[in-house]
Amino acid sequence: MTFTGDINLAEGEPTTKELDKNDGDITKCISPELIKYMKAADITLVNNEFCYSDRGQPLPNKMWTFRAKPERAKVLNLLGVDVAQLANNHVYDYGADAMNDTFAALEAVGIPYVGAGKNLDEAMKPYYATVDGKKIAIVAASRAEKYKMTPQATDSTPGILRCYDTELFIQTIKEAKENADYVIAVVHWGTEHTTVLEEVQRSTARDYIDAGADIIIGGHSHCLQGIEYYEDKPIFYSLGNFWFSTGTLYTTLSKVTITEDGTVKLSFVPCIQQNLTTRILTEPEERSDFYEYLASVSMDIGID
Repeated sequence: MTFTGDINLAEGEPTTKELDKNDGDITKCISPELIKYMKAADITLVNNEFCYSDRGQPLPNKMWTFRAKPERAKVLNLLGVDVAQLANNHVYDYGADAMNDTFAALEAVGIPYVGAGKNLDEAMKPYYATVDGKKIAIVAASRAEKYKMTPQATDSTPGILRCYDTELFIQTIKEAKENADYVIAVVHWGTEHTTVLEEVQRSTARDYIDAGADIIIGGHSHCLQGIEYYEDKPIFYSLGNFWFSTGTLYTTLSKVTITEDGTVKLSFVPCIQQNLTTRILTEPEERSDFYEYLASVSMDIGID
């Protein structure tokens, strides 16, 4: 399985302008070698950090709002995406109608989503896939906003699954564990633009593993955060940006491998986002610097 951080296809954003400048050829923005990894994986998930719609108005008093045309969703097919993570702080940027349009746009290109839905039951519903006789569940939730502008879904209104209060997310994890061999919990959390973790990230990560999660994949910080193990289960606190901004920063394609004997292994394709493109680091010194950086922001781990 492969996992990425934030991607941005919103209209008017530098990444989308770069894509249009290249006549919609995503391989000019995300290197073909990376896309090959994503397509080869049994399951690939991206964090879809925007909505797809032609409707709605930006949420009042929100500094950054992101909306893509519905036809942009087909880019995810070109990347080999199998499931989109929607439990984040931008999927509701243009309100309920635009959020419903987002679900419709993803459904139109055959891509399931987790962490959001037309109602709370849908937002809590795990994504399931069976590969080589092993059943995988992916669940997602968000606690990424100081000012909580992205609503939690209700019995009758669309929204995300929140985890400021962890009760519902823990319920979701437990349900997933009852119905799958492995549970991957994807969480949007933490402080932006820093590798310093919030204590609540570390404490709730342990709660999620105690509830049945086998691996935790985080996001929201727009930079890579560290890795930690708890009860021999890996926590990657944030995958940062994958293809999102104008900045130059390390990123990664995180690979989760479940071996024949059931061992869960975490590994990384070292990458950099630079000049509106994301590519694999190929030079030995570049790769060494990447792994040293990732180890330096992590807790008591080594990277071979």
